[in-house]
Amino acid sequence: MPLSPELLDILACPQCKQPVEPTPDQAWLICRRCRLRYEVRDDIPIMLVDEARPLED
Repeated sequence: MPLSPELLDILACPQCKQPVEPTPDQAWLICRRCRLRYEVRDDIPIMLVDEARPLED
């Protein structure tokens, strides 16, 4: 199930507070400024800096 546009509008990176954007498969939310990606598990974004992974080029 895709993430709702309303949810994506309010989500922000917990580290820098900038907007995040979903990957095409919506398995991750990406913060381009911090170069981090946040996993989406069971349609729930895990917006914890400690759980984030570096953005791969």
